[in-house]
Amino acid sequence: MRRKIIAGNWKMNMTPGEAVKLVEELKPLVKNEEADVVFCVPAIDIVPVVEAVKGSNIEVGAENMYFEEKGAYTGEISPAMLVDAGVKYVILGHSERRDYFHETSEDVNKKMKKALEHGLVPIMCCGESLTQREQGITLDWIRQQVKVGYQDIAAADAAKTVIAYEPIWAIGTGKTATTEQAEEVCKAIRDCIAEIYDEATAEAIRIQYGGSVNAGNAAELFAQPDIDGGLVGGASLKAEFGKVVCYK
Repeated sequence: MRRKIIAGNWKMNMTPGEAVKLVEELKPLVKNEEADVVFCVPAIDIVPVVEAVKGSNIEVGAENMYFEEKGAYTGEISPAMLVDAGVKYVILGHSERRDYFHETSEDVNKKMKKALEHGLVPIMCCGESLTQREQGITLDWIRQQVKVGYQDIAAADAAKTVIAYEPIWAIGTGKTATTEQAEEVCKAIRDCIAEIYDEATAEAIRIQYGGSVNAGNAAELFAQPDIDGGLVGGASLKAEFGKVVCYK
């Protein structure tokens, strides 16, 4: 049985002071012995949040990372910096990074390899636009993102990673894929991993659903056989996140 993983993606929200206040509010609300709980926070919030979550069940993740060790890459953050700061997880290839900052699946693959090299757990995002869904190419598009993202990554490393399926048309819009739509794509992702590697790796890897996950739909979504938790946006910035994490 795969352990659920429920991660909050704070995006570009919360100053360091606001972040610590939010952590203190959420700590007693997100106690769940049956799931891994992760706060993925802006870079400037990482150090104070790592300190604030000490003694709790919360792990800290970053929202992005560069694929070089060090160098003249102004504004970027290396995996070694994240590890030293106490980060365990890192979101890679979020649709907003792909869209606004033109990251490619090849870029994501480089980041995946570098994160794994440093012992970080990548949360690799994939998802389709509304146009792609209406064109009927959702599964083809997702399979391409997964296959390129995992290129030349060993099965033992792949099994440690997390994949987050986020239909772009459902992020921050209030729209949510139906439970059937979400499960269909998450199962297709698992089948794709089995093709790349084997059934054991496919069974080991955890697949999240993201896209307007909230307290009202979490239980139904997370009950699906191929959905192992959620990557939660807006709801992770308020007390409601406690009800998402403690969805049963």
